[in-house]
Amino acid sequence: MSTRLFYDKDCCLEALAGKTIIFVGYGNQGRAQALNMRDTLKGAALQPEAKIVVANIDDAYGHTADEDGFCRTTDWTMAARQADVLMLLVPDQVQPRIFNEEIAPTLKEGANVIVASGYNVMYRYLKIAECNDISMVAPRMIGTSVRSRYVSGKGFPCFVSVERDSTGQAWPTALAISRAIGATKGGVIESSCREETLMDLFAEQALWPATLAMFREAYSLLKNLGCSDEALVHEMWLSKEPAEIFEKCADDGFIRQLKHHSTVSQYGQLTGSFDVDTSWIRKHFNQVAQDQILSGKFAEEFTGVERSHDGGIEGRLDELYEQANESELAVGEKKVRTRLGLPHE
Repeated sequence: MSTRLFYDKDCCLEALAGKTIIFVGYGNQGRAQALNMRDTLKGAALQPEAKIVVANIDDAYGHTADEDGFCRTTDWTMAARQADVLMLLVPDQVQPRIFNEEIAPTLKEGANVIVASGYNVMYRYLKIAECNDISMVAPRMIGTSVRSRYVSGKGFPCFVSVERDSTGQAWPTALAISRAIGATKGGVIESSCREETLMDLFAEQALWPATLAMFREAYSLLKNLGCSDEALVHEMWLSKEPAEIFEKCADDGFIRQLKHHSTVSQYGQLTGSFDVDTSWIRKHFNQVAQDQILSGKFAEEFTGVERSHDGGIEGRLDELYEQANESELAVGEKKVRTRLGLPHE
């Protein structure tokens, strides 16, 4: 059975009438979604009106919320008491602490907790009372694109799910939120926190790491065969050809985009893709999916780094970047970008 798609006509904004919607966090996604929602609700003429409140500390994001004209509070307890809908949009690694310690104890009974990432719901890191609904509205684009596509009258890819429906109103609310932030113009895809987290972490821990490793190995091999750093950097990514290929994948289709390439390229890519021994890829990918993601091993490791590493996750990332920058690819790219006067730090 095909998964459900929801459009504007399927989502009634009346589900938000008289509701207080709290945005916990005003970063990349928080700002884009709050601005879109405010613009949508202005034209909806709901009676009574919905109220948007931003809950954010006094930092640069909080000051931006003030400049954007939102009612803002730094009192998490008060925000929790008011919330009919709680948009939990702070980073995954700090969500459990903020929610469990500062929001959950006073969260309004029947409130719908809406996440934009399934991570903390799937791994049960959020202590959400049984009387509260749990939903996911997860745009598949960065916040700036969520805003720019809304302003231009376009929708954007987005997943929606209801993980717990204690009130019987979780679906109408989640769909109304999806429409209010502008996602349903192009069709919102029914998903789940498990599916979203599995696909998201799989891309980050299997697909893109394999891509980085292949580029790194290809660079070293071709340099050993006599290719220059300047030629390699331009051929492999600086020309932006890979970005154009992926854009064509989205526009025309993953296979059909090959028609834009030369006949030599089409033949080489198609025959080469069938000649690759993919058994080791499938084995590695399955190990990542089963042993790291679905088992919860990665989530435990990530949480452990945040708690035990001297510099937290940021300190560990600094170490990993230092290691990555020692590769032949990174050293060669730095030389080329310096020569061309391009940013490289």
